[in-house]
Amino acid sequence: MKFWLLFIFIIAASVAWHSPFPPNPSDNDCLELPAAPFNYANIQLPPYLQAPNLQDADNTPANNPATDAGATLGRVLFYDTQLSVNQTIACASCHKQELAFTDDASLSIGFEGGLTGRNSMSLAMARFYQNGHFFWDERAGSLEAQTLMPIQDPVEMGMSLEELESRLSNTDYYPALFEQAFGNTDITSGRISRALAQFVRSMVSYQSKYDMGRQGAPPGPPLADFTNFTAQENLGKAIFFDPARGNCAACHGTEAFIAPGPRNNGLDLVSEDEGLGAVTNNPQDIGLFKVPSLRNVELTAPFMHDGRFESLEQVVAHYNNGVRPHPNLSPPLRAGGPNGPPRRLNLSPQEQAALVAFLKTLTDQAFITDERWSDPFCETTVSTATPVLQDGWHIYPNPAADEAHIRLDAGVGSSYQLELFNNQGQRIRTYQFSEQEFTVQREGWPAGLYYLKLQSEGQQSVKPLVFR
Repeated sequence: MKFWLLFIFIIAASVAWHSPFPPNPSDNDCLELPAAPFNYANIQLPPYLQAPNLQDADNTPANNPATDAGATLGRVLFYDTQLSVNQTIACASCHKQELAFTDDASLSIGFEGGLTGRNSMSLAMARFYQNGHFFWDERAGSLEAQTLMPIQDPVEMGMSLEELESRLSNTDYYPALFEQAFGNTDITSGRISRALAQFVRSMVSYQSKYDMGRQGAPPGPPLADFTNFTAQENLGKAIFFDPARGNCAACHGTEAFIAPGPRNNGLDLVSEDEGLGAVTNNPQDIGLFKVPSLRNVELTAPFMHDGRFESLEQVVAHYNNGVRPHPNLSPPLRAGGPNGPPRRLNLSPQEQAALVAFLKTLTDQAFITDERWSDPFCETTVSTATPVLQDGWHIYPNPAADEAHIRLDAGVGSSYQLELFNNQGQRIRTYQFSEQEFTVQREGWPAGLYYLKLQSEGQQSVKPLVFR
C-alpha cells in the first residue's frame, strides 16, 4: 500500500513538473493559460513589416530573443499586482490593452496615490524603436533595463528587487513558469526583466484598416490611393506622406510609424532641462523626447510626454501652426533649411480633419482584443476600465490666468478631494468640496504646467492645468 501511494505521488509530481504550464493554482492566484503556448516568437508579419529598414530597427538583443515560454511568463508578470509593494498596481494598470497599452490620464496614479512624472507611453511596436532606449527621456538604455525601473520607483510600484524575487518564489505558479522559460526554477530580477521585455516586444500591431489597404498596394511608399479608404482618409494619407504638405513621415517614416531616435517637436517647455538633456546634460539634447509609434494613436489620448493635448485635433493644430522655436527643433519642423524658423503647414480645416481621419485608420481592433496580450488571471486583478469620473469633470479656462473653475457632471459623486501638483509631481494644495462647481485660486504660483487629481467614491482621475 505504501509503495502504491509513493508511486502515485511520483507520477503526479512528474506530470505537474513537465507539463507545458503549471496546473491552475487556487484562490486568487488562479491562472488561465492555454495548454499550448501562444505564438510570440514567430508572429507572421506582412511583407512590408519585414522590410530592411524595420528589421534593422529591431532592438531585440542577441541574448534575449523572444520565446513562447518567455513571453508567456512576461504576460503573467505584466498583469500581476504582486509586482507592487502593496499589491495594488501592475504594469497593466498604466498600460491598458484596450488603450493600446497606454493610460487615459495625463499622469498615471501610483501604488499610494502619487502621480507618475510623465504620461504613460503606448507599448505597441516598442521593438522597432531603433536606438533601443526607453522612457520619454530615454534614461533606460534598453527595454530590459526599463522593465525593472517602474517596479523600484517610489511613486509607481515601490518594490525592491530582492523582495520581489522572494515574493514570486513563494507562489505556486512562478517556479514552473520560470523553469519553462529559462530551464530551471531560479527566480531572479534579470530573468524578470528579460521575460517582461520579451512580452512587450511581442506587441506588434498589423491588422488595422491601413494595413488592409497597404497589403493591396505596390511596394515602396504608400502614395497611391487605397481602395478601402474614403476620399477623406486618402487625402489625409497624402498629406501625411507628402514632404511639401504635412511631412509627418519625416519623423514617423517606417511602417511602424516610429522614429529611430528622439526629437524636439516644438512644444513649450516647462524647464530648459526637459527631455533627453536632463539625462545627458548636453545642451543639444534639451527638449528631445522619445518618439512613440502612431499605430493606434486614436486610442492613446492624452498626447505628448505631459499629456497636454486631449485630442488628435489639438495635436494636428500644434503641428499645423503651433510649433515653437527652439535651438534644438528638429529639421523637418523648420522652414527654409536646418536652421530656419518653425514651419507653418497652413492646412485648411478640411485638410486637418482629413489628417485626423487618416490617423484613425491606424487603429487595430484585433491588437487591443487579442488574448495573447490580455490578462491571464482567472479573477481580473487589474482594473483597466475607464472610470466614470474620468470624463465626468471639466477644467475651464485652461490655460488659466488667476483662477481655474472645476465643473462636475451631475451624478458623478457627492464629495470630492482635489489635489494640485506641480510638474515635478509634488503636491502643493489639497481641497475638499461637495458642490458641482469649485474654483482653484492661483496663489502666486509661477506660470507653467500643473496637474489636478480628483478623487470621489473610490475613483481617481488626473488632468493637466496650465497657468499662464
